[in-house]
Amino acid sequence: MKIIVPMAGRGSRLRPHSLTVPKPLIPVAGKPIVHRLVADIAGVLKQDIEEIAFILGDPAFFGDDVVESLKELATELGAKASIYRQLDPKGTGHAIMCAEPSLSGPAVIAYADTLIRADFDLDADADSVIWTKRVENPEAYGVVNLNEKNEIIELVEKPTEFVSDQAVIGIYYFKDVGVLKNELQYVLDNNIINGGEYQINDGIKQMMAKGKIFKTGTVDEWMDCGNKTVTIETNQRMLNFLHADGEKLVADSAQIENSEVIEPCFIGEGAVIVNSKIGPHVSIGKNTKVLDSKVKNSLIQTNSLIKNATLEEAMIGNNAKFDGEFTRVSIGDYSVLE
Repeated sequence: MKIIVPMAGRGSRLRPHSLTVPKPLIPVAGKPIVHRLVADIAGVLKQDIEEIAFILGDPAFFGDDVVESLKELATELGAKASIYRQLDPKGTGHAIMCAEPSLSGPAVIAYADTLIRADFDLDADADSVIWTKRVENPEAYGVVNLNEKNEIIELVEKPTEFVSDQAVIGIYYFKDVGVLKNELQYVLDNNIINGGEYQINDGIKQMMAKGKIFKTGTVDEWMDCGNKTVTIETNQRMLNFLHADGEKLVADSAQIENSEVIEPCFIGEGAVIVNSKIGPHVSIGKNTKVLDSKVKNSLIQTNSLIKNATLEEAMIGNNAKFDGEFTRVSIGDYSVLE
């Protein structure tokens, strides 16, 4: 089994946090988004992963440190890492084709801006499985249209009339991803463009037209990391899940003095908490110091200094300094408020 991860986008909706760190590498509940996503997919598949192919953008932004972290992720899962580049953002279908040498055999394609919780078995009779989540407002999403056999016969973007309540979340399984590759090559060769870009859906539609069987795999939880507000919400939900799973969330090397920590919270290695009240639902990255502060439902990254603060629904980047009494803040890397 292979996992293909297109992650070349700059994450503009999550700025300023994605100005210096690619969005998929921003930690949520103590671990980068793409690391959690790939590990969770591997858990659902219940199969050995032989290769993980990452499609990155410009090397000036997705540099050697990014490549090394992704290679380490693949190694942790016993897989080979393959690195590809999408230097010209021409859409989801084009991004997949940038990994053309890896497009053979069974594979999962997962876009790295979402997290999941799921437990289901892949349908052995299906040529493809599109992972979905039941939603209350399907008109706001792309959804699947099912026939009487519960096979997907159509993908409908933001339907004005009810089609189904199963939204497409951006994770796909293909029994042979080479079939998708051939159809996407047809899309490219014939300049089939939607929204100004080459889309994966057009390759999927070609497969459906040729009688390939598509089924759904419904996830229990689908958590977005697209902007600051939903990323903080996702951090909260993920901390709840990890706490319920019994996962250790406070590093042994963290120093907590004269402070109260209300679970669930993630506190990274070398973090220092003094005279403060932390939690619930706070993630604090390694080597960050929080002094004389109250922080809840917030996400603070690494090597930052927070003091004299009362924070709620805050997201603070790496190497930042914050000293004050602001509350609803969004501070990027290397920012200073004193």
